[in-house]
Amino acid sequence: MEVLAAAKTVRCQTLTSFLNWAQHKLIQAEVASPRLDAEVLMAVTLNITRTELITYPARVLSQVEEENFCSKVERRVLREPVCHITGVQEFWSLKFSVNEKVLTPRPETEILVEQCLKALAKNSSPLKILDLGTGSGILAITLAKEIPQSQVTAIEKSVLEVAKNNALRHAVADRIRFMSADMMKADWQGLYHLIVSNPPYLESEELSECMPEVRQYEPVLALDGGRDGLDYYRFIIPRALAQLEEGGLLAFEIGHTQAATVVTLMESCLDYHDIQVVQDYCGYDRVVLARKRTLNG
Repeated sequence: MEVLAAAKTVRCQTLTSFLNWAQHKLIQAEVASPRLDAEVLMAVTLNITRTELITYPARVLSQVEEENFCSKVERRVLREPVCHITGVQEFWSLKFSVNEKVLTPRPETEILVEQCLKALAKNSSPLKILDLGTGSGILAITLAKEIPQSQVTAIEKSVLEVAKNNALRHAVADRIRFMSADMMKADWQGLYHLIVSNPPYLESEELSECMPEVRQYEPVLALDGGRDGLDYYRFIIPRALAQLEEGGLLAFEIGHTQAATVVTLMESCLDYHDIQVVQDYCGYDRVVLARKRTLNG
């Protein structure tokens, strides 16, 4: 293994020396968080926490551990996402299995969960939720865990194996109905108190400009929102009215430049009101929410 041989040339033996070497290699590869990534990969290799790495700086790695760690570093040097290497990504303080077939969960999507929970906080009766484009299942599963009285339908065009396994992992599989279907063609079947989606919203031409971790390893179907990135919003916004209960909530994650257009699409339907735009922790527009009007307005 070339990477392991390279490590040996700089006399890597201890845990700390391997971490320093890996950090240097990842800096050379222009990885955004070289030390963090090196520590995560080492912790997974040794099956310990990142905190425990500090406890054993002089630990000497076995040959198997050396080869395992160097193999992971080699994959990261090629810009494969850390979560693909480890097979796990944290979201909402929960661990989700991920792979190259699903979109990697992003921290900013937690804003969407927060806003949905806030908007539904006063609902005490059983809630029906529809998650459009569920991917790894993070929205459906997190909402099911946080709202025990909910029943969730999750639609996904591509594979559902990852989402189903995550639902089992978090003990909510009995309250989530998974549908393998194209959300833009399928019958959504029923009325819902909440329709939520983090749809593909990148402009088609943007895909070639994405970081290698996204461009080379994430599924295009989960990223490409059409020429201007708004194809799914144009379809879902008017379509959702037929499937929302009166007073029901429609909630989206959006690209940070798309708020004004998405709001306009909602306003043009007339039957939405209480339209809100919520920013993420970096100050970017990230979530748009609206309610379906009741018969009395």
